[in-house]
Amino acid sequence: MITKMSHVLIWVKNQQEALEFYREKLGFVVDTDATFGENYRWLTMRIPTQPGFEIILMEPNPGMMLDEESAKQLRSLLDKGVLGGGVFDADDIYKTYEELKARGVEFKGPPSTQSWGTATVMKDNSGSWFSLSQHQAAAAS
Repeated sequence: MITKMSHVLIWVKNQQEALEFYREKLGFVVDTDATFGENYRWLTMRIPTQPGFEIILMEPNPGMMLDEESAKQLRSLLDKGVLGGGVFDADDIYKTYEELKARGVEFKGPPSTQSWGTATVMKDNSGSWFSLSQHQAAAAS
């Protein structure tokens, strides 16, 4: 029986630049940074308050997972800024929004209140978009 998800993959244009963005701007920490062979780097980061769940930052290079054509297609999608899809939760979305914005994180706009809580959309340095949200039960008044 599956009991949990431990890793999720985010495609990035450049692993080193992504590491710096996720660490310096979002406050994540490196969990694993290992090189295997000539062209394969296993780089995972995690949110400090969420042990046991790692985010894999992976460049779309041909090799173990991708052929040349698939790598090229993924790079094209990254260049278009149409990848992403995930939700990062915040305990105080307005404070987190202001902090991340001050660090240079790009947002589509300020947080807005929905029936379920409050959210905004942000972009990482590879052009992938993610929701930043706070559910109503924890939302500030």
